[in-house]
Amino acid sequence: MVYFVQGILGLARLAVSFFLKDELHLSPAEVSALMGIAALPWMVKPLFGFISDGLPILGYRRRPYLILSGLLGTAAWIMMATVVHTAWAATLAIALSSLSVAVSDVIVDSLVVERARSESVRDAGSLQSLTWGASAIGGLVTAYFSGLLLQHFTSQVVFEITATFPLIVSLMAGLIVEARVTESYNWSAIKLQVKQLRGAITQKSIWMPTAFLFLWQATPTADSAFFFFSTNELGFQPEFLGRIRLVTSVAALLGIWVFQRFLKAVPFRVIFGWSTVISAALGMTTLLLVTHTNRAIGIDDQWFSLGDSLILTVMGQIAFMPVLVLAARLCPPGVEATLFALLMSIYNLAGFLSYESGALLMHWLGVDETNFTNLWIVVVITNLTTLLPLPLIRWLPGADEAQDNGVLPEASISILETELVTAEKELVTEL
Repeated sequence: MVYFVQGILGLARLAVSFFLKDELHLSPAEVSALMGIAALPWMVKPLFGFISDGLPILGYRRRPYLILSGLLGTAAWIMMATVVHTAWAATLAIALSSLSVAVSDVIVDSLVVERARSESVRDAGSLQSLTWGASAIGGLVTAYFSGLLLQHFTSQVVFEITATFPLIVSLMAGLIVEARVTESYNWSAIKLQVKQLRGAITQKSIWMPTAFLFLWQATPTADSAFFFFSTNELGFQPEFLGRIRLVTSVAALLGIWVFQRFLKAVPFRVIFGWSTVISAALGMTTLLLVTHTNRAIGIDDQWFSLGDSLILTVMGQIAFMPVLVLAARLCPPGVEATLFALLMSIYNLAGFLSYESGALLMHWLGVDETNFTNLWIVVVITNLTTLLPLPLIRWLPGADEAQDNGVLPEASISILETELVTAEKELVTEL
């Protein structure tokens, strides 16, 4: 149920974008910079795990933190609906909402990991599929309705509706059965975990692939500029943007299915190389929309956007799935969950740099809420820069190395499956 509620939190995503654009009158570069800052809590997820594991509240490690995170999320969305009238206030409120989701995500994932340890691999896989499926359903439910609600109500009303969902998380926390602990802080366990992590991340076989993934993700993005172009230049309404979100959510699931069905045995270097090149080439099709060439060849803006979003999302998901698999296989037994969270935090840090570098790029080229003359240059640069890490592709494990790294004990496989499903869930929620 908590995973389903987390998926529903995407209901306000479009409302946030329109609020920043139309009511706070921010430029694409400012929105990109703001969203990068608001994502900072996702970069320190391992810290939340350390705190929850080692610092119980009233003798409980999970339930109080889940209650507090829900209350924090409700407060953040109420702020957005009532007192937020400046860019700095919006940054704070959105960051608090992001913190709420990140903390609750860590807590619920830890509960799933604990259940997975006590069950067979088969039962654990069913549990993880259920949690990911619940989040995916929540994301699909809100994908279209996020635009439909905004078509008929103000952003503030959507924020008020969204504020009820974190409160449900707090109420659901009361149903969690959790054993009370007696120790106040387990320093020895923390020291051992830090020592294991230090030993893991200093291994060449771990830090080199991690560095490659960081460089691959840190290239600039033009998402904010394209949102402004879609609404101000093409005149797309919230209801239609909700349709696009629905299409991209379904396309993400399709990409996962294609990878699992046909590509999961392909070596990392091969699938990363080809998916990156193909994605960059397909990304250039956006130039047809930016330059209005699609109209010259008789393709409507809306139909072109739907088709383009479908194809690009499927390819993007296929390219992202090896990241999750590789991150899972890099984790040695004993520190699987924590090291995986650390690797994904590094990946999220690269995403922060992607937003901020995209903001600088848009600022330098003069792309704002009304001037899209140089948007085609932004599109070209953001697509070509994704190819820059390819000369370092040998930093990824080869076919033999990947196979060796993939041999793990059953208990480790169970936990890694949990973390892999968690990362997939986060992606669908984001979409």
